[in-house]
Amino acid sequence: MPWGLWASPTTNSGKDEGKSSPPPSTNPSTTTTPPPSANNSNHGVHSISSNPFSNSTRLSERAPPAGLTDMPPIPPQLKKKAISWNDSLWMLIDWQHYQEPRSIVLYTLPTIGAFALFGIWRSFLRRFRGTAYISPGFFRRRTLLGKVTSVGDGDGFHFFHTPGGRLAGWGWLRRVPTARKQLRDRTIPIRIAGIDAPEGAHFGRPAQPYSKEALEWLRSYILGKRVWARIHRKDQYDRVVATVFVRKPPFFLRKDVGLEMLKQGLATTYEAKSGAEFGGPKMEQVYKNAEAAARRKGTGMWANTLTGFFGLGRRREIESPRQYKDRMRAAGNTILEKPKATSASKKTTAVKKETAAAVKKDTAAAKKEKAKTTAADSAAAKKA
Repeated sequence: MPWGLWASPTTNSGKDEGKSSPPPSTNPSTTTTPPPSANNSNHGVHSISSNPFSNSTRLSERAPPAGLTDMPPIPPQLKKKAISWNDSLWMLIDWQHYQEPRSIVLYTLPTIGAFALFGIWRSFLRRFRGTAYISPGFFRRRTLLGKVTSVGDGDGFHFFHTPGGRLAGWGWLRRVPTARKQLRDRTIPIRIAGIDAPEGAHFGRPAQPYSKEALEWLRSYILGKRVWARIHRKDQYDRVVATVFVRKPPFFLRKDVGLEMLKQGLATTYEAKSGAEFGGPKMEQVYKNAEAAARRKGTGMWANTLTGFFGLGRRREIESPRQYKDRMRAAGNTILEKPKATSASKKTTAVKKETAAAVKKDTAAAKKEKAKTTAADSAAAKKA
């Protein structure tokens, strides 16, 4: 073979010259490259096959990329017609993996847990800033825990809702505000269910007997304390009508605040024809029995009803809070009307007006005389 020319890929030297080469294989996948001979006398020039891919792995024989070995084969219909990428994605993804029990549990448990936590927060740990924030489904079903911030009259107060109590951090991690500015629009007005305390003096109305005593007793009993309010409904003044409980020593048992006021003779059972709320017929009977017992003993406002020796005489009737309200309404002394002026007040006003007019007249006369004196002095100074 001439020097400097490349050797034929099918020609070998040495011992293989007398042998015929095997016929080429028609299957390209089974084609093999013969190993180089040790007796090849090409003067250091390596023989190179005319097929550049003979000594390397063909493209069809290369291993697929990592991660694609488990993918199913592409369906034949994808090669014949063009479809969108989204449709091909649904056909290429192995959805059987997501139907395994392990995968279902892995995906559903966190979702169920999140919904359960949200339900617990919404039902028991959500704080209500006022009456408008309470859902209608909570009435007659929920009991609110809070701290009493102010007591306005003998049967109503405001309290700051603290859901969860100390377990939720109220009192040691979360502070309950005490300033009036901080409590504005953040408390719930409560009307104690089933009772009616004596009315105090407001809006021009005179106070009922024992109204001050009822207010002072309620303040000393619940002000600054944690109470439980079993809510029933909202009244016409946007207050929450509720049965209120508080724990008292020595055994810290729950005490019904309305029932205790009836026992002390500082309130009557609610006597209105509409809007009465006791929390059920059973509690209504319990309240009426407590009021009857206080009447018999002459406790509180019922003390002046006993006559005769040892209170054995005829009982004197007193005006109940409901009768007092009806009388004020019939007399026209409503909230919108101002108190009428008496004859004494009119006389006092007239005397004040006369005195002011006399003082004004004397002041004007004094100023006029002073002006004349000043003018005379100035004239005498000019003549001199």
